[in-house]
Amino acid sequence: MSSSSRATRAPAVEARQLIKTYGDVSALNGMDITVEPGTVFGLLGPNGAGKSTTVKILTTLARPDSGSATVAGHDVLRHPDRVRRAIGVVAQNSGADPVATGRENLQLQGRLYGLGRADLGRRVTELLDRFRLADAADRPVKGYSGGMRRRLDVALGLVHRPEVLFLDEPTTGLDPETRAAMWDEIGRLAGEDGMTVLLTTHYLEEADRLAERIAIVDRGRVVVAGTPDSLKGELRGDAVHVELRGTVGEAGRTLLKGALGGLPGVHEVLVDGRRVSVRADQGAAAMPALLAALERAGVGVATATVARPSLDDVYLRYAGRRYSEAEAEAEGAEDLVLAGTGGAR
Repeated sequence: MSSSSRATRAPAVEARQLIKTYGDVSALNGMDITVEPGTVFGLLGPNGAGKSTTVKILTTLARPDSGSATVAGHDVLRHPDRVRRAIGVVAQNSGADPVATGRENLQLQGRLYGLGRADLGRRVTELLDRFRLADAADRPVKGYSGGMRRRLDVALGLVHRPEVLFLDEPTTGLDPETRAAMWDEIGRLAGEDGMTVLLTTHYLEEADRLAERIAIVDRGRVVVAGTPDSLKGELRGDAVHVELRGTVGEAGRTLLKGALGGLPGVHEVLVDGRRVSVRADQGAAAMPALLAALERAGVGVATATVARPSLDDVYLRYAGRRYSEAEAEAEGAEDLVLAGTGGAR
């Protein structure tokens, strides 16, 4: 679909200032997203950042404390039944009946959406072939591998040909080969089928490869949104990451920021514990001066690396911390939310 034709259509998904709390835990803190029709849109963030809570609201499985949202042109609060007819949902946990066969699961899903017998039969056969499940179609799902179950989950979400497909962490737990195959299939959904796909993921590589646009989520809100290339392109030069031999305190952080920030071609110095990250116009050329400045400051260096900007660097810039640190912090908050909600995130 061309960008000009998309511009004439209303957003496939739109959320404005979504707020959601569970007891004392704030899951969403003013979530704003806009998804254009026929695109793959990625919600990228660590576990517990609010991605799954957003999907629950957009798919009518939870109500926000405040804010508004529409999906396929329907208000999720005023017309939830219309939203449900227009969407497909692939949750983190499989919704397939493990005792039934793959074919039986697909047939049941189609009957629930009112597909006629002839149309349903054709659709089930098409999906079994498409997701490479035809040979296992008449075996109970409990005997499927993890990758087969995940492919069946996606097929179940597509039986009724939805306008918008929600994929909540679709490749978590899959081996690299199965994950790559799933990526190819997700790419075809928008590219060949013209479907709108909203994908939540905590894999940086997955968002970079699949999504035309991403929104980086941190602590229940979007900190930055755009195309992966444009977000990485905003970062000047190279990313230089240095691991120190010891932890730097508050006074040391101030000293290092001043010493490194004054070097030619060096920008955006971040010092956090034992880690120093900077932007440099030419990372390799700047490295000797950076190491010399650290030595003059009396700081020992364990490792130093130079790389082109990545989504990890984008996250670092806008969230003010590394992605791995955000995941570790979010896991603690997630445990509190899960304890109070029976699984909502």
